[in-house]
Amino acid sequence: MKLNKNLVLIGMMGSGKSSIGKILSKKLEFEFIDTDSKIEEIEKKTISEIFKKNGEKYFRNIEEVISLKSLKLNNKVIALGGGGYINPTIRKYTLKKCISVWLDWKNETLINRIKNSKKRPLAMKMNNLELQKLIIKRSTMYNLSDYKINCDKLNKKQIVEKIINLYENS
Repeated sequence: MKLNKNLVLIGMMGSGKSSIGKILSKKLEFEFIDTDSKIEEIEKKTISEIFKKNGEKYFRNIEEVISLKSLKLNNKVIALGGGGYINPTIRKYTLKKCISVWLDWKNETLINRIKNSKKRPLAMKMNNLELQKLIIKRSTMYNLSDYKINCDKLNKKQIVEKIINLYENS
């Protein structure tokens, strides 16, 4: 069933937005857009390199442009970067025109997944307490999404089924 609305996955880095998004897009027969991958493709640099060479402000500006361009399309599954939904412009557009689903996990699960990751420039320099504070801070924004799925006790297949059910019944 096509609702003509994008399905937008939000959540912390390491929450599975990309892997779940790929599975979802196949099941729904939608194109999958990972905004972080799109940024890397356009900039021809990894996100870590962009942060290192150009800074976070530069990255956030590109993230806004790419995210909004993607969100304006129809029938896409879009994985926003972990900080994308924190941007008020991206969040307002998502809430107005798309169906958003927050992939929520216990803090410990997320910290274990993102610790020591070379792909996550913000997290690389943080200790567990700082990561926990970042998760709590972002969660207040993620909580504004249309739907929230507690993923800890679910496998990928169950998460995908829940999201499809939410999407088709919106």
